[in-house]
Amino acid sequence: MSPRTRSDQAVVAPHGWVQAAVTVLSGLLAMGVTAALGLWAAGAADLPDGAFPRVVAATVVTAVGGTIELSGNAGGLADTQAGLTVIPLSVTLAGALVIGALFLRPLRHRAVASAAELTGWAARVAVLWLAALVALALGARQTFTLSLGDSALSDLGDLFGVTPKVGFTTDMTLTLVFGLLWLAGVLVLALLVSRGAPLPGRLLRFQASVRPAAYAMVVLLLAFVVLGVVIGLVVAVTGDYPVETLAVILLGLPNLVWLAFTLGLGATWDGRVEGPFGLPMPHVLDEVLRSKDTATLNLSTLAEYDGRVWWLVAVDAVLVLAAGFVMAARSPARTRAWQHALHMAVALALTVLMICLVGRISAHYGLSVLGIGDLGGDLNGELLLKPHLWTAVGLAALWGLAAGFLGGLLARPVRRQEQAGPG
Repeated sequence: MSPRTRSDQAVVAPHGWVQAAVTVLSGLLAMGVTAALGLWAAGAADLPDGAFPRVVAATVVTAVGGTIELSGNAGGLADTQAGLTVIPLSVTLAGALVIGALFLRPLRHRAVASAAELTGWAARVAVLWLAALVALALGARQTFTLSLGDSALSDLGDLFGVTPKVGFTTDMTLTLVFGLLWLAGVLVLALLVSRGAPLPGRLLRFQASVRPAAYAMVVLLLAFVVLGVVIGLVVAVTGDYPVETLAVILLGLPNLVWLAFTLGLGATWDGRVEGPFGLPMPHVLDEVLRSKDTATLNLSTLAEYDGRVWWLVAVDAVLVLAAGFVMAARSPARTRAWQHALHMAVALALTVLMICLVGRISAHYGLSVLGIGDLGGDLNGELLLKPHLWTAVGLAALWGLAAGFLGGLLARPVRRQEQAGPG
């Protein structure tokens, strides 16, 4: 009997508990460093009572879909209210890229992997990930004492001995549930995006239609992030608020650039900004959101303040068409143009749906004593941003149909050259 060659031998990928621990810890380190630098730039390092590490932990928790509960206590004569729903997508993206890359690393150089093998590898990562989430959730707890400043509320507070306090804790159950769902999404997307990652034999027939579209969407989103980083760094160097701009880049850059992406597609968002917020936003966006109680945010309303926003349509057209070309170039040569259009429409609609779900923002805080509150200043504020969801998804599907069809036509010469091979 002849000895077996390497191609005949089963290749055992090294994906045990040590590799799972490295994957989880590296992802958390990437998110923690990104969050810490962003919060430092935003001024959170000056928080009292050594709260900075706990705020970093809370930021990482929210970045993976966890829930932070805000609370207030100012005695029987006063009332404090606060709420926060926001995902710092820069932190999310940093963790997703690191975890996804390290999850795929032991699987490289494989053509096929069994469902049991992939499930076992993912389960190891998930077990350690849940343990890490428990530790983060326990650490993300803090209480602060509010300063009333020089105001009528301050005089009433002194008169009645009111000392308002606010704090945050973590909803452990929701954090574990949504954190696990976030991890599952990252791992599944990593398998879909990577052309070289193995799949179970039964799923191989789907990779020709799903993988090119998933890869194109990830490239599209990262292209907007890279463009945003370049613009942000230019603004940081030439503008008046370099440190604050760096905070935006490190905490919420995808929140802004993916919002701009949907606006360029024609989507509409509703929003409102009242009171002071520490992180700056583009001036035109701030003007629109502060213009009325609930402002309509779209290309038309933004153009009333700055006509240059129409360039968003051109940027979207170029990048979405490029994504359609990339998808078609990575698809089998037998795929027809209408099939490219359908694949791109579904992929872009799902991508915009994801942006609309994770890009929502709701934040408010306020203090009243004996019913006297809402006095403005630093004691009250609100930030709201929510999309017209199904309109945005529908527009994305239309853009996807056009970009997929044109991308398929543009990719035909490339596919023909690959079929012909070296002459």
